Amino acid sequence: MSKITFLGAGSTVFAKNVLGDCLLTPALQGFEIALFDIDHERLQDSANMLNNIKKTSGSTSIVKAYTDRKEALRGAKYVVNAIQVGGYDPCTITDFEIPKKYGLRQTIADTIGIGGIFRNLRTIPVMLDFAADVREMCPNALFLNYTNPMAVLTNVMNTYGGVRTVGLCHSVQACIPHLFDHLGIDQEGVKAQIAGINHMAWLLEVSKDGVDLYPEIKKRAAEKQKEKHHDMVRFELMFKFGHYITESSEHSAEYHPYFIKRNYPELIERFNIPLDEYPRRCIEQISKWKQMREDLVNDANLTHKRSHEYASYIFEAIETDIPFKIGGNVMNTGLITNLPREACVEVPCLVDRNGVTPTYVGDLPPQLAALNRTNINTQLLTIEAAITRKREHIYHAAMLDPHTSAELSMDDIVAMCDELIEAHGKWLPEYD
Repeated sequence: MSKITFLGAGSTVFAKNVLGDCLLTPALQGFEIALFDIDHERLQDSANMLNNIKKTSGSTSIVKAYTDRKEALRGAKYVVNAIQVGGYDPCTITDFEIPKKYGLRQTIADTIGIGGIFRNLRTIPVMLDFAADVREMCPNALFLNYTNPMAVLTNVMNTYGGVRTVGLCHSVQACIPHLFDHLGIDQEGVKAQIAGINHMAWLLEVSKDGVDLYPEIKKRAAEKQKEKHHDMVRFELMFKFGHYITESSEHSAEYHPYFIKRNYPELIERFNIPLDEYPRRCIEQISKWKQMREDLVNDANLTHKRSHEYASYIFEAIETDIPFKIGGNVMNTGLITNLPREACVEVPCLVDRNGVTPTYVGDLPPQLAALNRTNINTQLLTIEAAITRKREHIYHAAMLDPHTSAELSMDDIVAMCDELIEAHGKWLPEYD
């Protein structure tokens, strides 16, 4: 019996989408769906939920919860990762509150920035433990990473974990629908190319019937900028650098040094930037969980409609050899020629029985590659810190981060990092 293992199965809503999709996919019938989470109560919640979907869908797959990670991984053909190390309380709170003391404000703090750096530092050791178990229990498995910070974790699993890993993010498949819905443009028949790095991939080309749609996009976007809306940062970046970016404005505001600035507080209002957005979302999700649990876990008649998540479509393409195209995060083996080879990049990939095959992009426009490199610098130094356990590389990563370096002195960056290291305590390994 083929096996799909889900690490972080306590993420019940996400497990519903990814694994509920698998239960509905004809090519994946008869699989074992293996669930693992360190929170045994949430683990059982997810198992109960999926068994309800199994019953209402008539799936022939088996859902099984494991408290032993190695046994959950034993013989798996596919592994899906969706963990969060340290959770909202205490780690996300720490990532926001200590930088705030130094005058450094954030919106999401899960990719780069000071929050992204420390999320990486506490997650990488856990991921490398996963990698050791995968090499032992299912060395040929395809590992799908959904956990942020996407680029760094996918890089680490491939480069240091020895595990065949592809990183998956919603932002690529949502890019055209989001933009065109917002601007009132028909999406039917649109041809597009997207490439770059995770959360900073670029809509390089967009056309319909051979006609470039960018002039119309920019015209309508300029009209939208006359009033407040949710995508003002992305539109501003498009006007200044020429291309639309895949990730949301609240994310993008903290990947660049132009928007969240103490000396220009009016920019927050002008570009409608939601500071401390991620903690608000966490608090809201926690408050809603009791009702969501009732709706998801205790509904014996729970049904599911296949979602837009890539995972089940990837598995289906491999099982059936019917090709499927994705935007995937993979190592830059010469795919984007003006980005570093040691970086993880986000490019179009073809999936079939051969697995996930990335496609060649070539050079990005120079200004876009330059923006990507500012984030890659911090990503690579964060990896260096995690692998060498040298504290100085944590400082380097933070000093190279565009937003952090634009706001703080080097001395303040070092002091802030030291305070974050101490506050995270058990969530971080020892650093020299």
